[in-house]
Amino acid sequence: MPGPLRLLALALLVSGPLAAPAAEPIKLGEYASLTGKEATFGQSAHRGVVMAVEELNAAGGILGRRLELVAEDDQSKPGEAATIVKKLISRDKVIAVIGEVASSRSLEGAAVCQAARIPMISPASTAPEVTARGDYIFRACFIDPFQGTIMARFAQHTLHAKRVGIMSSITSAESVGLSRYFREQFARDGGTVALEQRYADGDKDFRAQLTAVRAAGVDALFIPGYYVEAALICKQARALGLQIPLFGIDGWESPELVRLGGAAVEGAYFATHFSPEDSAAAVVSFNTRFQKRWGVGSDTLAGLGYDSVMMLADALQRAGTTDAPKLRDALAATKDLVGVTGTITLDAQRNPTKSAVVLQVRGGKFHFIETITP
Repeated sequence: MPGPLRLLALALLVSGPLAAPAAEPIKLGEYASLTGKEATFGQSAHRGVVMAVEELNAAGGILGRRLELVAEDDQSKPGEAATIVKKLISRDKVIAVIGEVASSRSLEGAAVCQAARIPMISPASTAPEVTARGDYIFRACFIDPFQGTIMARFAQHTLHAKRVGIMSSITSAESVGLSRYFREQFARDGGTVALEQRYADGDKDFRAQLTAVRAAGVDALFIPGYYVEAALICKQARALGLQIPLFGIDGWESPELVRLGGAAVEGAYFATHFSPEDSAAAVVSFNTRFQKRWGVGSDTLAGLGYDSVMMLADALQRAGTTDAPKLRDALAATKDLVGVTGTITLDAQRNPTKSAVVLQVRGGKFHFIETITP
């Protein structure tokens, strides 16, 4: 037997039949605020994304192929998202993109994905404008018209407020939209928005606005912003003697709210997508696995990051291909997908109809108060 053939025979005896070449992995892109001002949001969503990819790969992958996650940090900075998403699509050749949490950065990435005809799923961007960017853009969370509406009803029915004030960020698309939806619903239900004060993301002194709120004699103050500014507003409100209920949105859900706000955020309320205190089997199982994987408890952003990947995996299985138009169509047809943050059925605008929960800060922790259904 010639030398090379003998070596081949020996290899077969040692290792068995030659294995077929491994299929190329399916590349999935993610852009997130892993550092910077909203880092706790991006890090939490990223943990959920990573865990979903790991679990899918452990179960054999999708379409017989392993998922490969290409994650990039946009540093919570305007302008970074578009650059990163272009790189994920053109250089990394991802078949879909997960991101972002903040609506303003999702709008940047969505424009790039729509132009390239690459599906994008935002875990937690609630501004309606995100999916309005085009038919390749999806989300795993409810949207601001619902969130603003349910918080207006919460203010009236649970807080029994008749006159409220609003503190909104002029630099956040989400905050501007939520203020409008809240104001319209509160007025429809017979309440009065006595005044709306504005600030810019990054501001640190809110005493002038809060002095005006105090003078208006409102029953409660709605703060549709992110956790850094929300914590500072709460601290300065209490320092000025405002003892009215303070309440906000999903952008409050971060350990930093309590670290920065301390006693001032005790008793405050906010709407969000998910409560780890939910006793549903899917939530209990997710919490256990998440704690084991990361050594910390889960939260809304982790659940939404996880569900975003599972939406994509479900669509890939139904499409039977990574071909972008077919994958887009399968995503658009998502129906009755049981996720960690609720059952997901997408409407014609590629938004899910889901319940919201209201949490309250007590003892430095976030505790479930009520579920509000559409």
